[in-house]
Amino acid sequence: MRERFRAIARVEKTHGRRGEVVTVSVHGLPSLVREGLEVFVVPPALKGPRHHVVTSCSSDDRSGCLVGLSGVGDLRAAEGLVGKTLLAREADLPEDLSLHDAARLVGRVVEVSPTGDTGTIEEVMRGPANDVWVVRGARGEILLPVIDDVVSAVPESGPIPVRVPAGLEWEAAS
Repeated sequence: MRERFRAIARVEKTHGRRGEVVTVSVHGLPSLVREGLEVFVVPPALKGPRHHVVTSCSSDDRSGCLVGLSGVGDLRAAEGLVGKTLLAREADLPEDLSLHDAARLVGRVVEVSPTGDTGTIEEVMRGPANDVWVVRGARGEILLPVIDDVVSAVPESGPIPVRVPAGLEWEAAS
């Protein structure tokens, strides 16, 4: 069976003389770069390493992650990575990635238990504690926090079962 890979970050710029780079998440994903993760650079260099292990990673949640990569020890090597994309094996990514992957969530139908009301995810908003799905349906719009009590799992296909917490109501359609 072939391994599957996902684009998780783009190298924005270099930082310092020790070969560190600043990465930003792609495709609306949360930051997935972490120490010990093996990443693959695309497009790859004609000569030299095509994959690296993340040796250090720190983030301020505003301007990306400051990342150190194995085999990248100076400014010149880091400059060769600017503008390139980092891929990771899907098997190495968090199991709950489907709860946060905006590209795969927008347009999906949610079904509210036990009422059976349905709506479509129109946007995934990032919050400091959890994501929030903007869902629009026949009854209007509702903002659903992506927490265990509301969303327990995201099936590969079909409607996503959700529970609306007490106190939240659909806003009237205008």
